[in-house]
Amino acid sequence: MEHDIPARLRIPVNDALQWLNHESSSNYQLTGILGAEQVDDLNKPFDIGLILCDGEICARKQIEFTPTNGGFVFSQLELEAPTIPPYLDPPEEVRKGWINNELSKNEFILLIFYRGLW
Repeated sequence: MEHDIPARLRIPVNDALQWLNHESSSNYQLTGILGAEQVDDLNKPFDIGLILCDGEICARKQIEFTPTNGGFVFSQLELEAPTIPPYLDPPEEVRKGWINNELSKNEFILLIFYRGLW
């Protein structure tokens, strides 16, 4: 996973994030991408995995980028057997903030990890 988005992909990835948030009525924030090293030509269709968090929910969304005259058309792809599950343990900075927030409101919290999810 890359935390730093290559300069040539920043605008398309940010546009895809806006599209995804609009389509799914969510408020995802981008925390990383997968597959940027495989994109060699922005004039041909390609797909990238976006690692996203919305509060305490983190997910991987595989997005197809199809170039047009004025940018890109986006669509979400379903992966048959992804090597990275669609729902993820949040990155450390998100997880720590959530835990601290919950501990300030409760005497204790119980974290349950199940198949890589919490």
